[in-house]
Amino acid sequence: MAAAWPGERFDVDAVACFTAGSGAPLLLVHSINATGSIAEVRPLFEHFQTRRTVFALDLPGFGDSLRGDRHYTPRLMTDALHAVAAEIRRRCGAAPLDAMALSLSCEYLARAASEAPAQWGRLALVSPTGFNGMGARRGPPGSTRAVPGMHRLLSVPWWAPALFRGLTRPGVVRYFLERTWGSKGIDEPMYRAALQAAKAPGARFAPLYFLSGGLFSADIHTVYDALRSPVWVSHGVRGDFTNFRGMALVAACAGWQRTVYPAGALPYFEGPEDFFADFERFLAA
Repeated sequence: MAAAWPGERFDVDAVACFTAGSGAPLLLVHSINATGSIAEVRPLFEHFQTRRTVFALDLPGFGDSLRGDRHYTPRLMTDALHAVAAEIRRRCGAAPLDAMALSLSCEYLARAASEAPAQWGRLALVSPTGFNGMGARRGPPGSTRAVPGMHRLLSVPWWAPALFRGLTRPGVVRYFLERTWGSKGIDEPMYRAALQAAKAPGARFAPLYFLSGGLFSADIHTVYDALRSPVWVSHGVRGDFTNFRGMALVAACAGWQRTVYPAGALPYFEGPEDFFADFERFLAA
């Protein structure tokens, strides 16, 4: 995957990162799913490298990062963002870091920004999780939505590899991408990158924690409430990720804004000109 990716690669604590361009830094974070990787943010990386020093990382357990058999949690993902942000500050200076995250990774970006508000700037959350209902999730700090015993069941050695292979068959990957897009017009290069990501050694370990609920935060509304950075939420109206009734839970939070696109869950693939223009206005405000 790295060989086809533009820009310089560097690693921070076994997390693969890529950078290109010049100017103020911007960090891009892919989503969490069975085949997640930086391929999901490639249009943004290619666009913003002509305007900023853009960074993208493969989260622990995904893409070109370490995919070992370990305990994958929101804490691990958030700490990876803190470590990469520290390296970006070393390279680019101490100004607050603007960032964009996709889907479940929005929870990790929000947690990082709530824990170190002076180090983070504007936050763009694309199709963020935690807003698909009116029930606020304010569990104990750092708690997750893991289903008791589910990960142990999914990770039985004689069963787990076959399960993951079944979930990442070409037809299944295409099916879930079509549900993400809300149409059959998916991005074919991203589809091919997803198939490649699924073949890497250790590719199943992090997704099995995702399937068991262990990568979702049970305190996410407390985290969202704590944000002091300006926040831009964007999402589409097609596919499986269109229920954002829970945005009412943060309606009173200062600095939040929202844009809805006639697209699926990754609107910058379908209407890049409009998305990029809106994102640039948000960053420049």
